[in-house]
Amino acid sequence: MSPHVLVLGGTTQARELAAALAAHPGVRVTTSLAGRVTRPGAVAGEVRTGGFGGAEGLAAWLRERRVDALVDATHPFAAAITANAARAAAATGVPAVVLRRPGWRPGPGDHWHTAPTLATAAELLPGLGTRVFLTTGRLGLAAFAHLTDPHFVVRSVEPPAPPLPPHLDVVLARGPFTVADESALLRERRIDVLVTKDSGGAATSAKLTAARELGLPVVMVSRPPLPPGVRAVPDVAGVLAALDLSPR
Repeated sequence: MSPHVLVLGGTTQARELAAALAAHPGVRVTTSLAGRVTRPGAVAGEVRTGGFGGAEGLAAWLRERRVDALVDATHPFAAAITANAARAAAATGVPAVVLRRPGWRPGPGDHWHTAPTLATAAELLPGLGTRVFLTTGRLGLAAFAHLTDPHFVVRSVEPPAPPLPPHLDVVLARGPFTVADESALLRERRIDVLVTKDSGGAATSAKLTAARELGLPVVMVSRPPLPPGVRAVPDVAGVLAALDLSPR
């Protein structure tokens, strides 16, 4: 019987992994999407949309669909999904691995202020700037809704829902963006501080380069820790190796 791999997706790496798995004859790959974006990018293999109903629901799905391996390739800040995946894998005995690209690290010329949570990031802002480029995702804006002084510029694929900061401009756009793109936005919007999550990877790092070149402070929200005992690999090749599938 063909091995069945379930990928918890929604990231660029998840799409890359699905394509790599689909390229292996005999491997069946299903990617699960949360459904928060109405027009996600194309994904190789089968696709399902929507939640599972917590760890128990995911475990039931793994059993019913005879899943042979589970890959959590969700966003590094999808802590609840990662915890549920770990619990479901433990309950079913399905081998599991987390695909998690390395986080960013500050370099020469960077002015970073690390925050463990979005709420802490909001607390730091009054002393850093008044025009904020907020790139923490549209679902995390509630943590900044109480700030009445700063002017926020938020970029997202789809319009954010309330609660929102009172002084807010929304830029609807889908990346990736170049350093030139980011520099132009920071200048045109007169941004004096950037707030972002430590997503890692090259696809969204241009804003950090632009902030460095313009001498802007950055509030970097740290990733939540992985559940105990959960192993992570940094790239698609690492997942294929963990699943004993050689790259093609």
